[in-house]
Amino acid sequence: MKTISKNEDFQILNNVRVGENVKIFSFVNAYGCSIDDGSKIGTFVEIQKGASIGKYCKISSHTFICEGVRIADRVFIGHNVTFINDKFPRATNEDGTPQTETDWNCEETLVKEGASIGSSATILCGITIGKKAIIGAGSVVTKDVPDNAIVAGNPARVIKYLERKLV
Repeated sequence: MKTISKNEDFQILNNVRVGENVKIFSFVNAYGCSIDDGSKIGTFVEIQKGASIGKYCKISSHTFICEGVRIADRVFIGHNVTFINDKFPRATNEDGTPQTETDWNCEETLVKEGASIGSSATILCGITIGKKAIIGAGSVVTKDVPDNAIVAGNPARVIKYLERKLV
């Protein structure tokens, strides 16, 4: 585990903007992203360029946060959660040449404040997960999730709404 402060040299993180009191555990691959104050990043997490993690988030081990994902404050991400940023991925173009960044469209995903995403969930791109929403473990989220909704399944569907306020 490594606690990072703005005054520390974090050359190994390769252009990552890191807030105060961030904890980053071993074997994290983070580049060109931002991680705000008080967040914890578990072992074997990848955070790609252009992704952002808000304040006081907990990102559990083996999670993949790709380019285009914006995570607001106080969000919990369980183990082995996968975000996707391309609805139609291909390795090559029609002519057989390898695709580059200019050959695909990165679609943004927003996870709003206080949301929780259960272990092994898959989050498709171009959607918004609402404030304080809860995503059940193993769910495949294919469309927007309303604020305070509890969703689960494949595809994820609203099971119910929170009746009490979560802090």
